Amino acid sequence: MKLAYFDDFVLGVVQGDSVVDVSSQVRDIPHTGPHDLISGLIVRFDQYRARLEDAARRGPGRKLADVRLRPPLPRPVNIDCMAQNYMENGTLREPAPINGFHKSPSAVIGDGDTMVLPDVPATIFEGEAEMAVVIGTRATNVRAADAMSHVFGYVNFIDGSARGLPPAGNVFYQMKSRDTFAPMGPWLVTADEIADPHNLAVRLWVNGELKQDFNTSDMAYKIPRCIEWVSSIHTLEPGDVLATGTNHRGLSSFQDGDRIELETQGLGRLRINVRDDLKRTWLRETRLDRQNKGQAGPTPQLTGKHAPKAPA
Repeated sequence: MKLAYFDDFVLGVVQGDSVVDVSSQVRDIPHTGPHDLISGLIVRFDQYRARLEDAARRGPGRKLADVRLRPPLPRPVNIDCMAQNYMENGTLREPAPINGFHKSPSAVIGDGDTMVLPDVPATIFEGEAEMAVVIGTRATNVRAADAMSHVFGYVNFIDGSARGLPPAGNVFYQMKSRDTFAPMGPWLVTADEIADPHNLAVRLWVNGELKQDFNTSDMAYKIPRCIEWVSSIHTLEPGDVLATGTNHRGLSSFQDGDRIELETQGLGRLRINVRDDLKRTWLRETRLDRQNKGQAGPTPQLTGKHAPKAPA
């Protein structure tokens, strides 16, 4: 099942190119807003699934093109992101030590929304294409062997990054947790629709040009190990998001006016815009482009505030 919020956070079920309003079926779930309505539904999904399916069959649908899609998980309790969790198409000899970071729930935006690049001296702004896991049942100190039973579904996720901020070593919090830096959507897909989450194509386009193109089979630490590790640090709650990382070779700059599209196989296509009031610019090369030229790291900023000064 594909669950979506649309317009004024109306709960819907997506079928083909339409969405059916099923909000009447979940009114009895205790909630104060859309954030805990979807979490409450996830907890009770076995009780509500049949009535949602029936409502989706009977109800009139609205064309997706005629509604405003919203984040399917507007404010998760936790957004955990795995770091350096890909083998970069097998080019790494061994995986990096397992690592991750916490991202602010206030960073969430949805399909059609805008990532806003802040006035900070980042060396570059990037967005990482990721498949994210949505937790279905509370998980504390879960063994890897049991971890998949805690998965409710999957969603497209873009991990926005403001790289290179000073001081050196003060990294993940100020780089990752900025407002609008966690786009997700366009909807939430239940786990039964994804036969193998470790064999999905992930693609990201910038202004129609394919930049990232990899497969989740390249993960260094698979989903069960990620859940095991994160749940050993803190409890995962229903509706929490665990982003599984990215292949960095296709990363490139996000700039003012960009149209970003992310599609993970089976999860729909997430579309967002980028705004930079400072109009900073970078070359459009990827990390792999630079590696092929013998250059390390992301491309340097070309113009605009915070651009490196030319030597005298």
